[in-house]
Parts: sequence; structure tokens; C-alpha cells
Amino acid sequence: MNPPDRPKGGRRAALLLAVITPVIAELTLGNPPLSRIWLMLLWIPIYGAGTVLIRELVRRRRGGWPSILLLGLAYGIVEEGLVLQALSSPTLYGAAGWSPRFLGLNGAYTELNLPYHAVFSVALPILLADLAVPSLRERPYLKRTGIVVAGVVFVLGGLLLRVTVATSIDPGYQAPVAVLAGCVAAVALLAVLALRVLPPAARSTRQVSRAGMAPGPWAVGAFGVLAGFGYLALLFPFGGAARPAFTHGGWVAAPMLAAAVLAVLAGWLVRRWTASGGWTDRHSLCLAGGALLGHTAFGVLANADTLADKLELSALGLVMLALLALLGRRHPAPMPAK
Repeated sequence: MNPPDRPKGGRRAALLLAVITPVIAELTLGNPPLSRIWLMLLWIPIYGAGTVLIRELVRRRRGGWPSILLLGLAYGIVEEGLVLQALSSPTLYGAAGWSPRFLGLNGAYTELNLPYHAVFSVALPILLADLAVPSLRERPYLKRTGIVVAGVVFVLGGLLLRVTVATSIDPGYQAPVAVLAGCVAAVALLAVLALRVLPPAARSTRQVSRAGMAPGPWAVGAFGVLAGFGYLALLFPFGGAARPAFTHGGWVAAPMLAAAVLAVLAGWLVRRWTASGGWTDRHSLCLAGGALLGHTAFGVLANADTLADKLELSALGLVMLALLALLGRRHPAPMPAK
């Protein structure tokens, strides 16, 4: 059932989500450096409108986080496969040399970026927006007209990236028709699964088990740091490496497998903790903050080229932590039971 009216404050919440999404996904990773922050104008339309659109569709369906993550994967395929066409490009970012190509796709690059977009470009911004505006966390932000506008901006944002970023950094490349068709089919399948197959969250039931009790918020935050940093470090070549984790030849399969295991383990643990007793908004905030801290720390290590870039990104990370701490004051730790 769709709510008849847009809730009060919905537009501001949607604007907040649209703004923080590219900041989280790109700027706090060092893409671009703060000295070229104006480039964010190219990313805001597709990132901001895309994540707002995903949230609106899922909330109107009363879906849960599995639906958001599936649509986050679909978003990653749209941006990386259809717009930038980096999933299949033999030259862009040198990603074709990271690992063996599979079905015309750059293996390690695809494994790195699709989950990255699902988590850092979609799930975490939505989680933080929900924590910032808790009164609207279960409701859509916009009316149907707003959803249409978000969809139009999303498409225009994709075209903007295509004619600016993609043509400037990978001129002349056009993905094969088979790859483009496969991307479209994958996006359609993920959308159907997210919005039609998965049951609405309101209809699901969960059993609370003390065997799966969540650890303390700070422990969850530390886990977020390790998971966020570890996944990126396993798949993104840095420090002069040409392949992930400084591997050579067939050994690249080792970090790729380790990253997959880490992603599955992280997903299983978070699902287990959130389905058990004791999970609070404080846990969610610490998990998000930890993942963001780990991902920004990796950006300082791997993405920032100069000392000035490293210092600027580190300062941005400190500002991010300060803002998260302010948000945390709205979600204090629960008092221990007597």
C-alpha cells in the first residue's frame, strides 16, 4: 500500500540523501581529490538521484535491506557496465590487466566495484539518512511526481557521465552489444528479484536467539573498519602493484577468493547480529562509521597521490568522524539492564 501523501520533511530528507551519496561513494575515497572537488558536479546527478530512486521504490514496496542491496548491485551495473563501460573496457584504469577476463568482463574490477556500489553508494547512504531522519525511516520521502523526477535526473546523470567522463578517459571505446545486453538483462533480473520476488519486510518474521547476540557497538565498528579496508585492499592494486594483493599470474585467484569469503562472512555476521536481540541504532551507526573509516583510510593509502592529497583526505575523514559523532548523540547507547 502506497502512502497517499508525502510526509513532512520528505524533500529535505531526499535532498540530504542525494548529497551525501556521492560524498560517501567518491569524495571520502579520494575520487576526486579535494583540489578538484568541482568534479563532484558530474557525479551528483547519477549517484544522488539513483540512490533516492532505489530507496523510494523499496520503501513503497515495504522491502528490506536485501532489496536495497540487490538494487545497489543493479545500480553498479548501470554505472560501471552501461555508462562508464568499465566492466568490459580493455584499457580503462588498466583493469583488464588486474586479473583474467571472464565473459568479456574485467574479473577483479567487477568483483570490486559491484559490491562496492551496493554497500557504499546505496546501502550506507540510505542507512545514514534513516538515522539522521528516524521519523521517516520506514516511509517514502517523495510523492510519485518526485519519483519520476528522480528517475529523469538519474537517466540524465548517466548521459552526462557518458558524454564527459567516459569519453575523456576512455575515448572511442564502445562495449560489445552482447555485454550491453547482458548488463540490461542483469539489471532487469535484479530489479524483479528486489521488488517482486523478495517478500516485503513487514511480512517477514525473525527469531531472536541469544546465541547470535550482537557484540557491543564499538566491536561492531571495529569489524566495519576491518571489513571495509580489507575488501578494498584485497582487490584494488595499490602501492605500484599491477594486480590485486601484489600477486602474479594465477595467484590473483587467492585475493579474489579471499575477498569473496570476506564479503559473505560480513554479510552473514551482520544478518545474524541484526536478527538477534540487542541490535540498536547505535550498532548501525558504528557499523557504518567503521566501514567508512576503513574505506577512507584505504583511500589515503591507495588513491591519494601527493602528500597534500593525503593530508586533505585525512582531514576530510576527521570531519566525517566528527559528523558521525554528532549523529551518534541522537542515538545514545542503551542503558544496561538492571
